[in-house]
Amino acid sequence: MRYDGQVKTARGQFKKELPRFGKALLTEYSYFLSFAMLLIIAYATNQNFFRWSNISSLFVQSATTTGFIALGMTMVICAGMIDISVGAQVAILSGLCLVILNATHSIWIALLFCLGAGVVTGTVNGLLVAKGRMPAMIATLAMMSICRSLINHIGQGGPFSVLDRADFNTFRQVAAGSVEVFGYKLHYPLILFILVSLLFGLIMQRTKLGKHIYAVGSNAVSARLVGVNVEFIRVAVFSITGLLCGFTSWLYASRVMAVASASAGVEFELDAIAAVAIGGTAMSGGRGKIIGTFLGVLMFKMINNILIAIDLPTFLNGTAKGIIIIVAVLLQNLQGRGDNRP
Repeated sequence: MRYDGQVKTARGQFKKELPRFGKALLTEYSYFLSFAMLLIIAYATNQNFFRWSNISSLFVQSATTTGFIALGMTMVICAGMIDISVGAQVAILSGLCLVILNATHSIWIALLFCLGAGVVTGTVNGLLVAKGRMPAMIATLAMMSICRSLINHIGQGGPFSVLDRADFNTFRQVAAGSVEVFGYKLHYPLILFILVSLLFGLIMQRTKLGKHIYAVGSNAVSARLVGVNVEFIRVAVFSITGLLCGFTSWLYASRVMAVASASAGVEFELDAIAAVAIGGTAMSGGRGKIIGTFLGVLMFKMINNILIAIDLPTFLNGTAKGIIIIVAVLLQNLQGRGDNRP
């Protein structure tokens, strides 16, 4: 009788937990379901989708364009702000990266320049918001205009390219190089994207900085009252995003090897925001997970591949991106994600 009672208790507990699990799967972790659905659709439209060469290419495309930027954008949005200057930052930093490479013949000096200049640019954004009391949209819009204008002036609308053949061959390996593991080629951007995503996941979930970012995004006034340095957090998230823009610029320049001043980084900010949104981060701030953004970046690239596979006209890609953002945010609101809870 005692055993039967324990079984009944366990069944009752299971029945109670199952609806909670289902609700959590549909709300907190809906990006897993979206990712699974997209995998099915991607395979249906491209029978070669699960070949390793295609999967590897997906990661390389993500890492050398908006992958790292989206990680920083997650921090910015979780803190209740937004950065629309990231694409323009990548444009000017990637162009100047090749100028520095041509002058120094060192890919590492070019990397240090990109990282340093990215931090400076991001910090300026943060100071304008935190100390200048400017809305993040306005401050980063101004930075976007400045960066776009400068890169077009410096390049006169033309491309930046690597002049020395030895430099060309060396720098190209940053994005194209790989290591072989169990017969599979793991490209450097793939490895770096996974490692940096894990690092940022730990920062957001396990460190005081991450907790303070969520607190500021949920309610900046309350966060200040409990001792959070709101201004520091706001500057920090923009500085980190600038750092990631600099790193992306280095990888992007290595992948394309000729940076077009007029078109480099165009719509990177839209792609990054879309990846963050479909990854489950609340656009109103205070809630989001790096794992969601990681999958969101991959999902967004998968969507691009699907659109190509179904022969959607190129000029309609922007329409598709806009619809994706609208649907993602509407779903967040329906699921209670836009309530600013931490």
